[in-house]
Amino acid sequence: MSLKFFLKQYVRLVALTGLVLALCAGLFAGVSSVRGHYWQEHFPAPLMRWLAAVPQPAEQYHWLASLYDFRVADRAELALSPVIAERLSYGQVVAQATGLGQRILVRNDVGEILEIHFRDTYRDVAEALALISAWHLNDVLPGQRDDAMAEMSEHFGVGLRRLEDPARLPSAEVLQRVMDRGIAFHRAGPGGPGGALIRLQDGTLVSLDLPPPFNRWSWPVLLMLVLVAGGILAAALFLLLRDVDQNLRAVESVAMRIARGEMGARVEAGEGALVARLADAFNGMAEHIQRLVGVQREMIHAVSHELRTPVARIRFGVQMLESCKDQASLQKQLDGIDGDIQELDELIDEILTYARLEQGGPVFNLQEASVTDIVRQVVSEQQLIRPEVSIEAEIAADSEPWALSDIEPRYIHRAIQNLVGNAARYANSNVRVYCHIDEDTCRVDVEDDGPGVPEQDWEKVFTAFARLDDSRTRTSGGYGLGLSIVRRILFWHRGQAFVSRSPRLGGARFSLVWPRKKLDDSIM
Repeated sequence: MSLKFFLKQYVRLVALTGLVLALCAGLFAGVSSVRGHYWQEHFPAPLMRWLAAVPQPAEQYHWLASLYDFRVADRAELALSPVIAERLSYGQVVAQATGLGQRILVRNDVGEILEIHFRDTYRDVAEALALISAWHLNDVLPGQRDDAMAEMSEHFGVGLRRLEDPARLPSAEVLQRVMDRGIAFHRAGPGGPGGALIRLQDGTLVSLDLPPPFNRWSWPVLLMLVLVAGGILAAALFLLLRDVDQNLRAVESVAMRIARGEMGARVEAGEGALVARLADAFNGMAEHIQRLVGVQREMIHAVSHELRTPVARIRFGVQMLESCKDQASLQKQLDGIDGDIQELDELIDEILTYARLEQGGPVFNLQEASVTDIVRQVVSEQQLIRPEVSIEAEIAADSEPWALSDIEPRYIHRAIQNLVGNAARYANSNVRVYCHIDEDTCRVDVEDDGPGVPEQDWEKVFTAFARLDDSRTRTSGGYGLGLSIVRRILFWHRGQAFVSRSPRLGGARFSLVWPRKKLDDSIM
């Protein structure tokens, strides 16, 4: 996995996570705001409607004014907005946030507006309900209290019951507060449901149990956030898998086209595609297959053409054996047949070498060897074979310290030998082999004083079975494979082979250039 691909996917994941968190946070804040406002109006609604139903609540519950700024006014005094006035006209309880808490409004049957302020809505409503309940329960006979508690419990939406079981008594601190004030607010724990303990005038303890307070993290909200986050992740995963599926389908389609014989079909995948590396590898494979198929067709055609001449000469020589009248003519025909067989053997060896290199190369065992020693060895061998041509090696003075290179000695020897052999065949009298090696690169130039290669044919000479003219190959014993083999050997060494004109001798100059040390991805 490439670092670029990892970073790109990591950035996408971080962006998606940030999007999910931001969306969930915004959604949670919005929902909590709506739910909180609704609770601020819904929770004190039974108390406010009770007060609205009382004929003169300000006089009857006069202590509410000092505790919660309770008052009864008309619309003009309060300067209500049209929206709030309309809501009040529908009998709704309205809550307005103020700097000190919540301002709760309700309209009674005669059109008056009841206003009360709560600093802590949950606690203040509990204590107000406890005070009102105590006021009414103290005013009824003990035998009627159960009915009164049931009526107020139903109206207020709370639980009012006598506290007779000692096990249900709250802490001593709460009891002490009840003794001092007559009522005491208490809670089961942080965030838990609360209640109030009421002591009536005859000493009876009454418990007022409240519903749970507002919980921002209720399970429906959490479920909603999980569903939203899961939905976003599912959508992102769907888009990702759809992109992968489309690219895989494109690869599948191209594979089927290649199977039908469309060797030029290729996968088109942009840089950002998740399967871009697969597409590149597939296209590389398709290129290689197309080239191998082309080489195979070319080789079949060229080999059939190349084999006709020596086979025809052998057939002719065999027929001529019958007409030989003396030993000398018989020996001449046998020598000719032997030469043709030798030519066939050399041709088959060249074809097999080229095919092995072209179809993926041999198992290269790159090892450290002296390039200058190989150059000197090739020059010495070719000089013995071609004594009529002067073949000399010129090694750059600063090359010896860097002579050791990571190469396959047998194939580098073969490449230099092919070039020197070709140069000796076409040279008039001189062949020079120049070798220059530095810290990074090895370079071998083979120059001759022959006719050279026309510039328009500089690339063609490296094509398998290519012939610039019949006289350059047939009369000199070539098959058009030597330079193709040279180029493939240099390809597997991560190098290049090319031809130009010799500036010193005037003929052709064939050059081999390759890295002195193997790369990390060298083929071993």
